[in-house]
Amino acid sequence: MTWLLTRACCPRALPWASKCLCGLMNVRSWSQGPLTAYMPEATSFPGVRDHQSLYKTSVEQGDAFWGMLARSRLTWITPFHSVQDCDLRQGRAAWFLGGQLNVAVNCLDRHVHVAPDKVALIWEKDEPGEEVRVTYRELLELTCRLSNTLKRLGVKRGDRVTIYMPPCPLAVASMLACARIGAVHAVVFAGFSAESLADRIRDAQSETVITVNQGLRGGKVVELKKTVDQAVKQCPGVKRVLVSMRTDTQLPMTALDVLLEEEMMKEDAYCEPVAMDSEDMLFLLYTSGSTGKPKGLVHSQAGYLLFAALTHKYVFDYQDRDVFGCVADIGWITGHSYVVYGPLCNGGTTVLFESTPVHPNPGRYWETVERLKINQFYGAPTAIRLLLRYGDEWVKKYDRSSLKVLGSETGGICISPRPSNPGDEILPGMAMRPFFGISPSVLDDKGNVLLGNNVSGALCISQAWPGMARTIYKDHKRFVETYLAPYPGFFFTGDGVYRTSEGYYQLTGRLDDIINISGHRLGTAEVEDVVNHHAAVAESAVIGYPHEIKGEGAYVFIVLKKDSKYVEETLAAELRELISKKIAKYAVPEYIQVTRRLPKTRSGKIMRRVLRKIVENKASELGDLTTLDDHEAVQQIIEGHKHLVEGQKSC
Repeated sequence: MTWLLTRACCPRALPWASKCLCGLMNVRSWSQGPLTAYMPEATSFPGVRDHQSLYKTSVEQGDAFWGMLARSRLTWITPFHSVQDCDLRQGRAAWFLGGQLNVAVNCLDRHVHVAPDKVALIWEKDEPGEEVRVTYRELLELTCRLSNTLKRLGVKRGDRVTIYMPPCPLAVASMLACARIGAVHAVVFAGFSAESLADRIRDAQSETVITVNQGLRGGKVVELKKTVDQAVKQCPGVKRVLVSMRTDTQLPMTALDVLLEEEMMKEDAYCEPVAMDSEDMLFLLYTSGSTGKPKGLVHSQAGYLLFAALTHKYVFDYQDRDVFGCVADIGWITGHSYVVYGPLCNGGTTVLFESTPVHPNPGRYWETVERLKINQFYGAPTAIRLLLRYGDEWVKKYDRSSLKVLGSETGGICISPRPSNPGDEILPGMAMRPFFGISPSVLDDKGNVLLGNNVSGALCISQAWPGMARTIYKDHKRFVETYLAPYPGFFFTGDGVYRTSEGYYQLTGRLDDIINISGHRLGTAEVEDVVNHHAAVAESAVIGYPHEIKGEGAYVFIVLKKDSKYVEETLAAELRELISKKIAKYAVPEYIQVTRRLPKTRSGKIMRRVLRKIVENKASELGDLTTLDDHEAVQQIIEGHKHLVEGQKSC
C-alpha cells in the first residue's frame, strides 16, 4: 500500500524549485458551476452544498456514497447486492459483493463505443520527438489479439502472468489482456535483477512471462530478455516466455520463447471479456524487497478500479481532452493507478514515459510538457530534487503554459490538497486534506487516538476504503501483522504525521526512519527538510548510526546544486547552525558528507540501506545492487566516508 502526498503549484510559479510549490492551484474545480456539475451523484445527498459537506457524507454515509459512485462510474455485468463487508480488526475487506464486471471493458470497450479515435496512450519514447499515439480502438484491438494469444497458449482465469517490460503500449495491453481473460498480472519493474525477478516469478507461481528483447532507457540499451533468460533458469514452473521486439536486435531464442507480435497477428481482433467477481484478484504487485522476502500485495477488481478513477479525476481535476502526464514506471503502483487504470477508466489520454529526467539533458520533462501540451504533470520527488542541481535555465527554456496541476508521486492517493472548495489554500509540501471516504486518525505510541490539532503520532486510517490492498499473496498473517495488528481497528500506514492547528495533515516520514539520540526520537525526514532549505543543497539523506555515548548519531549526506561555490567546512558549519536553530542542539549531526550523487534505484528511490551499511563501516555487506542506477556513486561515497571519518579523528 502506498500513498499520499500530492503537491500542486500555480504554473506561473515555475521554474520548478521547492520554494515554488506554493500558491493557489489554477484549476476549474466547481467554481464555474454548482457542486452537482462537479459530482452529479451529489444530488442523492440532501443538504450537500460544498466540499466539506460532501466529504462528511462520504465518511458518515460510506455505503450510500460508494454505492452511488460505483453504480454510476463503472459498467457492471451483474449488479452488486452489498456495498461492503469490512472489519479491520478481523483483517477483512470486501467491496461491492455479488457484483461482476470486467476491468478491460471499463477501460476500453465502453470508450470505443463513444469515441473510438480518441487518443488513449501517448508513448513518449526514449528519444524525444519520437512519440507514438495509440487510439482507444487500436488499444482495444491490441489487447484483444494479445488476450486471444494468451488463451491459445494455455493461460486461464486465475493464472498469474509476470510482465517484465518498460513503459510501452504493449505493456499496457499485456495488463489489460490479463484483466480481460481473468488472469492475474504481476508487473515487475524492468530494472530488477534476474535473482529478484526469479523470486517474484516463483512466489506468484507464474507459468507465463511477457518481456521485450531489449529496453531503451537514457540512451542506453537494457538487456531485458537476457535477464529473463537467467531468471527462468531458476523457475522450473515457467512454461512460456512471450518476447516482444522493442529493438531490431535479434537475440538467441530458447525453447520457451514465443515471438509475441507474430503470434498476435494470427488472432482475431475481438476477445469476449470474462465476468469477474468484484473481489477477484486483479493484480499482484511486489515490494522492492531490498531486505527480506518481497511482499506480493493483492488488489481486487472493482474497488481498486473505482478508487483509482476517482482520485485521478478529482485530485488532478482531470477534464475531457486533457493530456495527463504521469512519468512513473508501470512497474510501480503509481504507474498502475495513474498511468494505466485511473486515466483509462476515465476515458483519458495518458502519457507513457520511457526515458529519464536527464536524457538527453535536464530539460527533458519540460520539453515533453511543451511538445505534448501536458495539462497535469505527476512526477517523483526524487527526480525533482535531482533536477534542482541543474538550476532554472532548463525549466525556463520551454513553454509550460499548458500545465494546470503539478503533483508528487504516490500509489493510491488518500490525502491531498485537492479536491477542496474553490480558493482553499494549498501549502507547499503538505498532504493537507483527506480524500472522499478516507478517515485519518493520529495515534500515540500506546495506541491512543489523539484528538484536536497540533498533535503528532502514527498515521492510521480508521475505516476501510475500496482501493486498499486486500492481503499479501499466500500470507494473510503477514498482511495483518504489518498493517492491522500494530493498532487494532485501524489500518497502519507506517507513516508519522503532524496535524496542524488548521487541521491539515503533514507527513513527517516513515516511522521506521527514526533516530534515537540520547533518548530523543528524531525523524530523519525532519532533518532532511531543514537541510534541503539551504540555498546550496539540492538533496540530502540522513542516516542514523551507532554512537557510543548517544546511542545513535545523525550522519548527513548532501548533494550540492550544480553551480554551488561553497567550501565544505563553511557549508557544514552553516548546516549545523541551521539544524540547531530549527530543531534542537541534540539533532546536530556529527558528520556531514558532500557527495556527487546519492545511491538510487533506476526509479529514483534512494537506497538508504546502502548508506546505512557505509556509515556502519560494513561496505562489504551492501547486498544486491543490480537495481542501482550509478555504481560509481557508491564507491565515491565509501571513499568520502573514510576520508571524513579519518579527518575528524585526526582533529
